[in-house]
Amino acid sequence: MVEVIVISSSTVRPGNKNKPGRKKIHLTPHDLDLLYLFYPQRGLLFPKPEPGNLILPRLMSSLSTALEIYFPFAGRLVKTNNQEDNTVSFHIDCDGSGAKFVHAKAESVSVNDIIQSHGSVPYFLRQFFPTNNVQSRDALVSDPLLALQVTEMKDGVFISFGYNHMVADGSSFWKFFKTWSKICLNGSVLNLQPLVLKDWFLDTIDYPVHIPVLEMEKLSRCDVSTKERVFHFSRKNISYLKEKANNEIGTTDIKISSLQAVVAYLWLSIMKQSGLNREEETQCKVAADMRQRLNPSLSKECFGNVTSLATATTTVGELLGHGLGWTALQISKSVRSETNKSYKFFAKNWVTNVKRPKTANGSILADHSLIIASSPRFEVYNNDFGWGKPIAARAGPADGTGGMLVMFPGVEERSIDVHATFCSCLWSDMLVNLLTNDMNDD
Repeated sequence: MVEVIVISSSTVRPGNKNKPGRKKIHLTPHDLDLLYLFYPQRGLLFPKPEPGNLILPRLMSSLSTALEIYFPFAGRLVKTNNQEDNTVSFHIDCDGSGAKFVHAKAESVSVNDIIQSHGSVPYFLRQFFPTNNVQSRDALVSDPLLALQVTEMKDGVFISFGYNHMVADGSSFWKFFKTWSKICLNGSVLNLQPLVLKDWFLDTIDYPVHIPVLEMEKLSRCDVSTKERVFHFSRKNISYLKEKANNEIGTTDIKISSLQAVVAYLWLSIMKQSGLNREEETQCKVAADMRQRLNPSLSKECFGNVTSLATATTTVGELLGHGLGWTALQISKSVRSETNKSYKFFAKNWVTNVKRPKTANGSILADHSLIIASSPRFEVYNNDFGWGKPIAARAGPADGTGGMLVMFPGVEERSIDVHATFCSCLWSDMLVNLLTNDMNDD
């Protein structure tokens, strides 16, 4: 049995937490809809530093500097009770309280134990992540908005993180992570521009948004077993899938992207092995970055949560009856439907008809939905803290979510790694079938 020993757990605060203008960040309906969502967790596997390389003090010192720049991560979630109308509201207090930093050791674990053959993910890996079973709302009580864990292994180091999705999306987080690694590598970051905060707020909505107390009742958490697997798609395989999908849809103004072709292939493969009736409804939800879709558009560099879930819906029978090109086309159309108009409509409708924010269990994020998270476009393998670049990327447990596919760029240029995590009997049994009918192309 693998033993992961926590050596220390501390709080790292920003170097200068008292800069003016860093007090309160209002949350939009798109943020508040994630109040019950579990913290996204990702991790990078690095080679072992040379003896005498004191990585912990360097990591903590550079993290303090990085948090000075990305100050929202060092803040806290605050709830206000509005007694005049029996509602509650939320905001981020940028008080510099800091991020959680965990140092752990797993001296019996080697790099090869994590990078297993056939893409298997060892169960002990969940102990390498700092925010298992933590939801966004937990930041109200004790959990910080950002937690990091450095686990020293026999021949490697695993650096992982979990963060509150209401504060930032994947695009914003990986920019923070890159800044942190640069500071650690070079000692400082020259000519870095001040953080550009998300400034998308509808003038027809009063902030802070008031949520009826009855909609904020506590929900039970469910302990579920998960099965995980990493699928690798080489550059050659992706090119084949993209060409096949575009050929199948014929002449059209829409061109299927590499990512859409891979997601379509996975959706089809999963439904083939699911054992669901052909009349059952299935959905594929893809995270879409809205920064350049809004009017006026936001800066690509702006910090915050600016994503929306593009949803393609069909039946199992219709999906299997059409094939790769048609499936990819449905995904492409759903992504294209995420526009400035739809983003505004969601916000207005959410405020007008406030419902309990989405949860992982018993909601549209579970059942027969497939969630596509993260992106192979994120800079994952360019992060060097001073002893070499990452050799693998992994996702933390997708607590309570039915079927989660986390997309990473592969080590090989223009390849894609997909970390699949499935909860519940349906998804777990399906993954066993996928393991039997190996999808890896190598």
